[in-house]
Amino acid sequence: MTRYESAKEIYKGYGVDTEEALKKLSETMISIHCWQGDDVVGFDSPSALSGGIQTTGNYPGRATTPEELMADIDKAFSLIPGKKKLNLHACYAIFEEGEFVDRDKIEPKHFAKWVEFAKARGWALDFNPTIFAHPMVKNDLTLSSPDKETRDFWINHCKQCIKIAEYFADETGVPCVMNIWIPDGFKDIPADRLAPRKRFKEALDEILSVPYDKTKVYITLESKVFGIGLESYTVGSGEFSLSYSNYKGITPLMDNGHYHPTEMVSDKISSLLLFNEKIALHVTRPVRWDSDHVILFDDETKEIAKEIVRCDALDRVFIATDYFDASINRISAWVTGLRNMSKALLFALLQPNAKLQALQEEHKITEIQVLQEEMKTAPFGDIWNEYLTRQGLSNNYIDEVKKYEAEVLAKRA
Repeated sequence: MTRYESAKEIYKGYGVDTEEALKKLSETMISIHCWQGDDVVGFDSPSALSGGIQTTGNYPGRATTPEELMADIDKAFSLIPGKKKLNLHACYAIFEEGEFVDRDKIEPKHFAKWVEFAKARGWALDFNPTIFAHPMVKNDLTLSSPDKETRDFWINHCKQCIKIAEYFADETGVPCVMNIWIPDGFKDIPADRLAPRKRFKEALDEILSVPYDKTKVYITLESKVFGIGLESYTVGSGEFSLSYSNYKGITPLMDNGHYHPTEMVSDKISSLLLFNEKIALHVTRPVRWDSDHVILFDDETKEIAKEIVRCDALDRVFIATDYFDASINRISAWVTGLRNMSKALLFALLQPNAKLQALQEEHKITEIQVLQEEMKTAPFGDIWNEYLTRQGLSNNYIDEVKKYEAEVLAKRA
C-alpha cells in the first residue's frame, strides 16, 4: 500500500473522500498576480511607487522588460499546480517601439501581446486599473480629488480598462475580474471626510455608466484601512466600498491585508455570500500592516480556505493572490505563495465539514474542538504529495528556482 492509499483510508474513516477533494482542487482556478516579478513597476511610467504602496528588498534579477517578465511567469507557473489565471495591472501595457499613450487612453491593442501569451498557455486573464505611481496622483488623491482634471483623467482610465477587461473575456472565453482600488487619503486627521467620498462615489457612478457585458466582466471594488502616508483617513474604506458595491450591484473584493489586525476576512466571507452572487478575494499575508508578504500555510490562510469550502462557494469566490516580496528570489515567492494557497484549499476540502456542522447544530462544542484538533495531525502531506504528482510536479522546487536564477536572473543587469 502506498502512502497515499494509506492516507486515503484514514481520511475515509472521517467520512472524507480524498479523490473528490483532489478533483475539486484541480478544477479550482486561482488568479496569479503578475507584479511579484517586477516589484509593481510596470512598463508605462518612470514614477516610483506611491499611494501607500511600498516594495521592500533588492534581491537581484527583477524583470525589467515584458519579455523578462513573461519568461519569469512561465518559469513560476510551470512549478505551480492547478488551473491558472494571469492577473495584470494596467501599467503593464506593452507599446510598439516609439509609441506611448497615457493611462487615460490605453486600448485593448496595448495588451494584445499579453492575450497572445495567455491564450498560448490556456490561461484566462484578470485586470486592474493602475491608479497609483503616476504624476496625476495629486496630493495623494485620484478619483476623489477636488481637481476635476485629475478626477477626469482617472475616470477615463477606468473606462478604458473596462473595454480592455471585456476584450480579455472575449479572447479567452472566461469572465474577467476588473478590480478598482484607489490610494486616496490623508496622513493626518482630515477636516472633511464626506466631500472626498462624495466625489469618489460620483466618479465611480461615471465609470460604471459605460455599457459592458456583466456576464463577461465582473467589476470589483477593493477597500483599505490605511496606507503609508495615509494613516489617518482612507477614502475607500471598508464601509464605503461594501456599501457602494451593494448600491451598484458590483462585486465586493476583500484583501486580507486591508483591515484592522483584529479583523479576519475569513469571518466576513459567509456574510458577503448571503447577499452577493459572487465575491472576490486578494489573498496576502499582512505583518502588522498591509505589507504584502508571501502567503504561508498559516492559520488565517487555512481559515479563509475552510470558509470558502464550508460555504460550498468554490464557484462563487474569485480567488486571487496579491503580494510582492523583493527581499527573496521572486520566482520562489510566487511558487511558495501559490502552492500555499492551493495547499490551504486542499486542507479545507479534507475536513469532515458535514460532520462538524452537524455537531454544531447539536451544540456539541467539545466534540467539535476535539475533532478539529485531531484533523491537524491527519496525514495531509501525503494527499498533497499525491496532488503534486498528478500535476506532474514534486515537492522540491527550490532546485529548479536556483537553476533558473543561475542561468537567467543572475545575468540581468
